[in-house]
Amino acid sequence: MMIRKFLMISMLAGGVALSACNTVQGVGEDIKSVGECGEDVMEGGDC
Repeated sequence: MMIRKFLMISMLAGGVALSACNTVQGVGEDIKSVGECGEDVMEGGDC
């Protein structure tokens, strides 16, 4: 019974950790795209 609880908690913690990594990666990609858009605008182009 104790092992089952430990495995369940471990799986939940692992899922939360993986989803957090994906979220941080997505934010980084969004910031990168905003920077690229800003460069395009400064060069006279569009986003």
